[in-house]
Amino acid sequence: MKKKVIAVLLMATVLTGMVATTGCGNSADKDGKTHITLVQYKPEAVKAFEKMEEEFNATHDDIVLQIESPNDAMTVLKTRFIKEDTPDIIGIGGDVNFSSFIDSDMLMDISDFEGISEIKPAYLEIAKNLEYVPEDGVFSMPYVANAAGVLYNKDMFEEHGWEIPTTWSEFTALCDEIQSEGIQPLYFGFKDTWTCLAPWNALAVDLAPADVCQQVNKGETTFSDEYAEISEKMLELLPYGPEDPFAYNYNDACTAFANGESAMYTIGNYAVPQITSVNPDMNIDSFVMPGSDNADENVLNSGIDLQFCVTSDCENKEAAYEVLSYLLADETVQIYLDDQSAVPCKEGNFELPKVLDGMADYIKEGKMADYQDHYYPAEMSVDAQIQTFLINGDVDAFLKKFDTDWTRYNRDIIRKVQEYEEKNGGNE
Repeated sequence: MKKKVIAVLLMATVLTGMVATTGCGNSADKDGKTHITLVQYKPEAVKAFEKMEEEFNATHDDIVLQIESPNDAMTVLKTRFIKEDTPDIIGIGGDVNFSSFIDSDMLMDISDFEGISEIKPAYLEIAKNLEYVPEDGVFSMPYVANAAGVLYNKDMFEEHGWEIPTTWSEFTALCDEIQSEGIQPLYFGFKDTWTCLAPWNALAVDLAPADVCQQVNKGETTFSDEYAEISEKMLELLPYGPEDPFAYNYNDACTAFANGESAMYTIGNYAVPQITSVNPDMNIDSFVMPGSDNADENVLNSGIDLQFCVTSDCENKEAAYEVLSYLLADETVQIYLDDQSAVPCKEGNFELPKVLDGMADYIKEGKMADYQDHYYPAEMSVDAQIQTFLINGDVDAFLKKFDTDWTRYNRDIIRKVQEYEEKNGGNE
């Protein structure tokens, strides 16, 4: 295994003492068939993947597909990479783990896979932007995405005649109007620190450059300059929520919204299954977070929730591509959409979840930007930093720490980026 791979996966080195198993699972087995192993990180979608595996194997005589859906897939993957027991295909999110895998030469360039031409350009661009420095090639097939902004109680809105806001001023005016009628405008579950990232990301795509993290790595700007307005507006949201937003977790917030305790909920479509498990008949719709007072600057916060990558150790690219082709078939994509209420990354006339009606035009037009936290290293614990900042309200201290920690935890990446810029004269 390459030394730099082990460096990237340092968090899992405690497992290096384990006895290595035999290599990839894609070689021909005793049955004379090619075996392809896919490890994916969405255990909540295991039923959909079981159906896909069954259908693929029933329609292919020469390839056997085995799909694994472990609960802690990223740890499992890192362990397998270190043990040189690499799966042929991995299903992961579009985040910093993906960036590290590319940087460590662990993923195959699949630019010659014909299905790439069927993926919406916006999601290909999102995947490309996750590279630390520009690489030649395409390293993933974006499959489905999430969309985050504001979920709202459609029946409550219709009953009171409330209008969907398109600017920040309209949004805060709406919250004031709802509050004046004795109804709580928003709900938060900030006891779970990760939920702080939902409104943060939705505001950030409106108010900060989509490539702000790359700009910071190049030394062109700072988070103190780019994140100040986002931070201030996060504080502005708090009075519209529960009296103590840090007393309630994600499940509490979903339950409260489902029971009509607020008119809106700043979260993504991924929360809908939890909400409807409490109130199956709830009429939910959504709109894009209107963070800017210029409506044209507001975009949908949408990132790649699941993408498939062929590992560089895969011994049978043709068989792996056959699996990708099956996964990308309209019927297979719809299996996943029906199970997980997700947004397809593939072009086509797919049936979107009704809760995304208010975001449909943005999805259709590709007017979207990735989650900012997909670029944040886990070691920074940005979600906890945001929670602490929301509790104490000190914007300057929060942003100063953000800049300091970014340099601390991204030192190697910053050096790599700046060396690339010097070598290429700042031109990508």
